[in-house]
Amino acid sequence: MQAATSFDAVVIGAGAGGCCAAARLAHAGLRTLLVEARDVLGGRASTEIIDGHKVNVGAIALEFDGVFEETFRTVGADLPIRMPKPANAFYLDRKVVDVGKGGWGLLLGGLTKQAARILDQFAQARTGSLPDGRLSTKDWLSGYTKNETVHAIFRNLCAAIFACNADELPARAFLTYFTAKGAFKKFGFHPDGTIGAWKALAGAVERNGEVWLDAPVERIEVADGAARAVVIRRDGESLRIPASIVISNAGPKATVALAGEAAFPADYLRRVREDLKPAANIVFNFASREPLIAAPGIVTFGKTRRLCNLANLTATCPEIAPSGWHQYVAYAVPVPALGDFDAEAETALAHQDLRDQFPGFDDKVKMLSVRVMRDDWPAQRSCAGYDLPRETGIEGLWCVGDAVKDYGNGGTQACAETAKLVVDAIVARRGQP
Repeated sequence: MQAATSFDAVVIGAGAGGCCAAARLAHAGLRTLLVEARDVLGGRASTEIIDGHKVNVGAIALEFDGVFEETFRTVGADLPIRMPKPANAFYLDRKVVDVGKGGWGLLLGGLTKQAARILDQFAQARTGSLPDGRLSTKDWLSGYTKNETVHAIFRNLCAAIFACNADELPARAFLTYFTAKGAFKKFGFHPDGTIGAWKALAGAVERNGEVWLDAPVERIEVADGAARAVVIRRDGESLRIPASIVISNAGPKATVALAGEAAFPADYLRRVREDLKPAANIVFNFASREPLIAAPGIVTFGKTRRLCNLANLTATCPEIAPSGWHQYVAYAVPVPALGDFDAEAETALAHQDLRDQFPGFDDKVKMLSVRVMRDDWPAQRSCAGYDLPRETGIEGLWCVGDAVKDYGNGGTQACAETAKLVVDAIVARRGQP
């Protein structure tokens, strides 16, 4: 084993949380090494080229006016994302319903006589009055309306944002997101694909550190309850990188495997085994010569089997597709999303939804990819409301990403927030006498 250049901190995994954490560490003056097992940045929010199309692997929407955008401003990285107008709409009975000005009141008021009662619950949530964390969103909503379309919309909102069904998501988490978190009020798409954002952050890391791709971590060394080093496989050799600060974006389960169970407190191991609830989804990327839908942003569907939403990417970023093509990504969530399911059958149901929503779908589109995100490569490493702490019980070893989110948050915004919270804590501790 060879010794390598010294670093103040090592970040494992170049997904959203890892890239944000590494860029913040480097900006704070710590010489930082960002390592990634794959040969591309972005993890489950990366981009690949298929038949000339820039196809996003998972996440596509990047948020304005929050910690995600603030990360780029802080570290001096470009974020040339474009916001569609309207950004959000609903697709009900094959019609686009823009609720940008009327919000929940406009949407629900046209569907159920119980709209005022539901809206009152949102108002109460804004004051901190929230349901018990054990009550599901479906059961909470059932207390106010039985309207099937309303239930379908809420299910698809849960699916689109949290990659789970309404009977799997705590109502407390749902209401927290829509009343206290970002709630996808402002977001956009990157013209280079989502990977463009991670490349910009990697550039920020390299001003005070290095980024190694195709460099899997073999183990995290722990001694006397503290992180000591990271062993990395690079160019066929094992390199030992001494580091007293290690941030893992690989998820708590993989982090335990790298450091060894014996290094962790028993309660943390119990939570890793019992509390994590990986959430699954199915991602369809496709393109057409003629536009399928007029809405330029993301539309959430009403009554469907599994399909929850669709993004019209080329309406704002035409360069992600070859000339003359319209490109889309659609998401579906299986039943169950937090347990085992028949991937083939669930994908077929979602595909049939696409055919129902867009007559002649199979004849109109070129399918670029269909990806089932589950198990060790899930849509979210843990569903909102079931997150672990960012601290691992080992001094100097932290986790970031979508298994350690702040309560009720979701998406790349949540991952960026975990990075900020961890790096702020690290910097504060380093400044203590």
